[in-house]
Amino acid sequence: MKKILFMSVITAFMTVSCNQKSKEETAVSSEKTEKSAELYACPMHPEVTGTAGSECPECGMELTEKVAQTTAADNEATPVAVANEESSAITATGNVSKTAFPTDAIVSNYLNIKNALTKDDSNGAAVAAKNLLTTLNSSSTTSVDTKSKNKYNAFVDDAKAHVKHIGDNSGKMEHQREYFSLLSQDIFGLIKTFGTKQTVYQDYCPMYGEGKTGYWISETKDVINPYFGSEMLNCGRRIGAVK
Repeated sequence: MKKILFMSVITAFMTVSCNQKSKEETAVSSEKTEKSAELYACPMHPEVTGTAGSECPECGMELTEKVAQTTAADNEATPVAVANEESSAITATGNVSKTAFPTDAIVSNYLNIKNALTKDDSNGAAVAAKNLLTTLNSSSTTSVDTKSKNKYNAFVDDAKAHVKHIGDNSGKMEHQREYFSLLSQDIFGLIKTFGTKQTVYQDYCPMYGEGKTGYWISETKDVINPYFGSEMLNCGRRIGAVK
């Protein structure tokens, strides 16, 4: 009798242990599945997504920005537009009129800063930056809807802060170039969202900013580097047209 009771206890214990192990394995498997399903985006090209650590095909940077997951209800409510992977152009998004904002004047002023830096002309970059600040301060958003206005103002506010550093630091080329890198991100976002009539390109230098911040917008067909100027004037490569 004791032997039968003992065997029953052992059997029950093994059953509980097996069930617990099965639950743990299921939990681990579920966790791995969730992690593998997480999407990450490129810091410079947020439309490019994939698994963590993958390389962005546009610029070669690692995908490090975690993408917020959407629910099935969200997906049903908001159709997602899929980009054409074969296109090398970086196109404007949204349905905002490309003439709603003075983006052409802003881009022209930005390009003047860029061209001065390619010539190692710190004073010229400062003058061009002050001209850009004047353009930014005089831009009007009265003719557009609130959502578009808020997007535009977000770009402009960041750009003002960065361009002021360039304008106020004539003679400090490295400081100007550091903030030109930040300004380039603002201009890229502005063009991508609201467009421009000018034909411009995004270029990249892997030697600047540890390969993370060496981006700029250019109107020239040749790659001319604003981060190193005469030291490495043609260092870099073209990523694509920005439309």
